[in-house]
Amino acid sequence: MRFAEAEIEANSGKGRGDENFPVASRLLSGAHRAHVLAYYAFARAADDIADCPHLTPAEKLRRLEAFEAVLKGEATGLSKAERLRRSLLATGVALARATDLLVAFRADATIRRYPDAGALLDYCRHSADPVGRFLLDLHGEDPALYPASDALCTSLQILNHLQDLKPDLERLDRVYLPEPWLAPEGVGALAAGRASPVVRAAINRALDLVDERLARARGLAPALRSRSLAGEAAAITALAVRLAARLRREDPLAGRVALSRLDFARAFGGGLLEALAMRPPAAPRAVRA
Repeated sequence: MRFAEAEIEANSGKGRGDENFPVASRLLSGAHRAHVLAYYAFARAADDIADCPHLTPAEKLRRLEAFEAVLKGEATGLSKAERLRRSLLATGVALARATDLLVAFRADATIRRYPDAGALLDYCRHSADPVGRFLLDLHGEDPALYPASDALCTSLQILNHLQDLKPDLERLDRVYLPEPWLAPEGVGALAAGRASPVVRAAINRALDLVDERLARARGLAPALRSRSLAGEAAAITALAVRLAARLRREDPLAGRVALSRLDFARAFGGGLLEALAMRPPAAPRAVRA
C-alpha cells in the first residue's frame, strides 16, 4: 500500500528551531546528526498529527497507523517514515525507539486528562524516554545508562508541559498535570491570567518530580564515551536546571516562561568545556552515514 503525504501529514510549520531544547546541535558529529535529523523529522510529523485541532481522534489514529506501517516496511509513500526506517536499519538502532513515540502520540489523540503522577510518568516513558535511548544506541553507549537518560528526558517533557499549560488547554483541551492536583478548582483554573495558589502548588509538585529526576541525570554526561554526546547531554541538563528554576520563580499562566539566548550560550559553553575536559573515551561504535 502506498500513502500520499498530502492526505496523511498535518504540517504545523514547526521546525527544530521552535523546540524548547536543542535538536541535533553542532556538538554532535556530522554522521550522527544526519540520523538524529531523520528521527526528529519523523517525530515532528507524527506529533503534528496528534496535535492538529482540526482532526478527529479517529482520523489522527488512522494517520498515525499509516506512519507506523511505513516505518515497519508494510507500506510506502511517507518520506519521513521511509527515511527513518533506512536510518534505523543502517545503524542497527531498534525500531522500538520510533514505535514507542507513536504510543504517546496515540495517547495525545485520545486522552485529555491524567488521573495521577503514575499516568503522567507512563506517558513520558513513551513520549520522551525513547529519544534519549535512541541517542545512546546511535552512539553505541552502554544500556546501563538508560535510567539516567530516562530521568533527563522525562524532566524535559514535564518542563515542556508546564511551559504550555495554558495553550494546551485552550487549543487542545489537554491537561497533563494530574487532574486531582487541581482540585477543588479544576482544570479551568489553567485558563486564568495568573496561577492561583492551587495551580501554583500543582506546578511546584510537578517541578518536584523534575528536580528528583534531574538529580539522577547529572551522572549521565560524565559516563558517556562519546565526547560530542557528553557535551550535548551536559548542555541540555544545564538548560533543564535553569528552566526548572525559572518555572519555580515565574508564572507560566501569566506569560510563556522560556530560556534566554544567554542561558543557551552559557549551557552550551559549559557543555563544550565538559566534553573537552573528559578523559579520552573508548571508541564508540562507528555509524554508517
